[in-house]
Amino acid sequence: LGIAAAIMESPDIILLDEPTNALDTEGIECVKKLILNEKNSGKTIIISCHDQEILEYLSDKIYCIENGKITNG
Repeated sequence: LGIAAAIMESPDIILLDEPTNALDTEGIECVKKLILNEKNSGKTIIISCHDQEILEYLSDKIYCIENGKITNG
């Protein structure tokens, strides 16, 4: 529901916090497709996530933050 609310009005920038958290495999695949569709339509998507595999699949750039500071990127 939160993801639907985030994209409903077609914003240029979408911010998602742990979008695949607590989803089953089918739900994760659905969210990944939805994010890629938004990305491919030119949207900027910022994802906060602890799942490195998901981040590597969806991201053009990955930044790590420790103690409030970007440590790499």
